[in-house]
Amino acid sequence: MSDCIFCKIIAGDIPSSKVFEDEYVYAFRDIAPMAPVHILVVPKEHIASTDGINAENSVYVARIFEAIPQIAAAEELSNGYRVITNCGEDGCQSVKHLHFHILGGKQLLENMG
Repeated sequence: MSDCIFCKIIAGDIPSSKVFEDEYVYAFRDIAPMAPVHILVVPKEHIASTDGINAENSVYVARIFEAIPQIAAAEELSNGYRVITNCGEDGCQSVKHLHFHILGGKQLLENMG
């Protein structure tokens, strides 16, 4: 999608602090971190939200969840971390491109996220 900020980041049109990339997944540091480690993990194909996951594109989500433990290990999150996604207006989804937040690096609050 030409107006999607995450699509532009994936394409290299907007700079990011990349931490992981493969054929299906792009991960980068959040510019407004809510924890010492705050990484966004996005599919390289534009999927608007969890509501847009289907049989044709679910491989991207599978690959994201295969990448998350690798990213967490590289970030030395051996004591744990949280994975969050938001969906729709009531879920506070700010960018309409499916993405997962990895939060860690400290003891997180129970009601955070």
